[in-house]
Amino acid sequence: MDKNNFYQILKIGETVAVEFKRCGGHIDNDVYETVCSFSNRFGGDIFLGVTDRGVVEGVPENAAAEMIKNFIAVVSNPALFSPTLYLDPDIMKYNNKEIIHIHVPSGGDVCTFKKVIYDRVNDADVKVTSTVQIAQMYIRKQEIYTERKVFPYLKKEDLRLDLLPKLRIMAVNNAGGNHPWKDMDDDELFKSSRLYIEDPVTGKSGFNLAAAMLLGKDETVLNVCPAYVTDAILRKVNIDRYDDRDFIQSNLVESYSRLFDFAKKHLPDKFYVEDLERKSLRNIIVREMIGNTLMHREFSSAYQAKFVIEKERMYTENANRTKKEGFITPKNFEPYPKNPIIASFFRAIGFADQLGSGVRKIFKYTKLYSGENPVFAESDIFRITVPLNELYSFDLLEPDNHENTDVKNSEDKSDPLNDPIKLNFDPINSESDLINDPINELLDLIKNDPYKIYEEYARCLRISNSTVKRMLATLRQQGIIKREGAKKTGHWVVINDPINIGDQTSDQTSGQTSDQTSGQTSGQTSGQTSGQTGGQTSGQRFSDTAKKILDYIRQNKFITRSDLSEKLKINPSAVQKHLENLKKSGVLKRVGGDFGGHWEIIDNRKVE
Repeated sequence: MDKNNFYQILKIGETVAVEFKRCGGHIDNDVYETVCSFSNRFGGDIFLGVTDRGVVEGVPENAAAEMIKNFIAVVSNPALFSPTLYLDPDIMKYNNKEIIHIHVPSGGDVCTFKKVIYDRVNDADVKVTSTVQIAQMYIRKQEIYTERKVFPYLKKEDLRLDLLPKLRIMAVNNAGGNHPWKDMDDDELFKSSRLYIEDPVTGKSGFNLAAAMLLGKDETVLNVCPAYVTDAILRKVNIDRYDDRDFIQSNLVESYSRLFDFAKKHLPDKFYVEDLERKSLRNIIVREMIGNTLMHREFSSAYQAKFVIEKERMYTENANRTKKEGFITPKNFEPYPKNPIIASFFRAIGFADQLGSGVRKIFKYTKLYSGENPVFAESDIFRITVPLNELYSFDLLEPDNHENTDVKNSEDKSDPLNDPIKLNFDPINSESDLINDPINELLDLIKNDPYKIYEEYARCLRISNSTVKRMLATLRQQGIIKREGAKKTGHWVVINDPINIGDQTSDQTSGQTSDQTSGQTSGQTSGQTSGQTGGQTSGQRFSDTAKKILDYIRQNKFITRSDLSEKLKINPSAVQKHLENLKKSGVLKRVGGDFGGHWEIIDNRKVE
């Protein structure tokens, strides 16, 4: 790795694929835990001799060669690593200091260190104990499509053959009056659509999982995929339970119809005309959301898929075999078929279009439907969130109140860069206001990818381009970020992290207050001083956001990080930081795994 690349990595900091370790003369276990987590996720780079904040201290002089020798001995020891890893660390020189660089590729198998599985979540190594999570990791490592699994004893009688005449008509209509299925018998249709195949590994022929999921009878579907379900929920009035619900365990063709009917029943169909033709914004958006959650889910996972309609949003969730994590936009989206046989069948009957078009359609029509952008979040659980606003109508907004992220208004004479927004920043309690503001989310995006353009940041944050520009201008004026390089090819640099500034200032203020208090109370009795000191130190200072997290946990100890992210309007990585701080402070602990576990508040007295 050359110095320029390393310099860029130092500026961005730790990410899901970068880890800094300050090492003395030996390598601690946490380095090997990171090796394990990188191998289990997407791979990554470890730099020994660099602090968490990106300060290069280097490893002890003349110790690098021996450290590498010991490192290789550990990762190749089957008693410690399973499977053993072949890694080739190299020694780098930076500012006359030696750094050890270890590149860890993504492994083909699930890796364990000392018989423990670790996974990478944001910039942390997490011990995996939940059986569901472990199963999801094995799914992610598979290089085969589970939909191709052949069931030799599955017969035509196990399928809904009565659906085929209707599906033929749908395919013919969708193809403009001419489709090969029109003149095929049932057996030819099954083979043509790859629902009846020969397994090249075992040599067995038969109907595959795709056939069972698309056309199976209810008992057939549950026999081949016992955990399969799509839970459709309306939660507008009774937010603790639900207002309406449809627990769907039918085949995918029937599930599509039932989910569509559920959406039409509970969502308004706003008037919209495009190219002199009436179009249903609701139906376009729902079609893509439902099609995606049915086509692209991982059927071998026990995770329960959902389609939820709430007052201010609707979303789908389903198990996913991910290739990368993060937010998806039309600009960074790379189509990848999760279940190509099922997707091809859906396209043939008109339930879906070409791969990738759904993302563009949802972004385009959600803006017209609710005035905001959707959010596509990809990880082991894939989620599409579409904002809802029943009062919004794109053609009834006043021009002054309508911010369009796609069309620049040439009549707007104001310069957003010279009209900064107010930055609510209290250095003593920096997280309390900043973490609730999109500014903190913008800072996280800059740290992860400083080369994005305004439009990409705006889409990720679901706000307008002009708002992003004002936020960036504010951060520049406050000395938190700066711009390096040319306008088109340059990038952003975080100079001072507000959270770190707040920590330092808090420490300084704490020290000053302590000195002042000591002076003021020197003439008092020891009993009074002891009582005052005990009162002052019994609790710890936490941000308003941390306190809100504890309130939500008191209401529902099973609440998830994604739910907290939605309720607090902050990104999941910020939620994770607050939870980690609360756990380290002895206020909160996690009982059980991420799936099936719950939160437990240990000591309320520690929270001021």
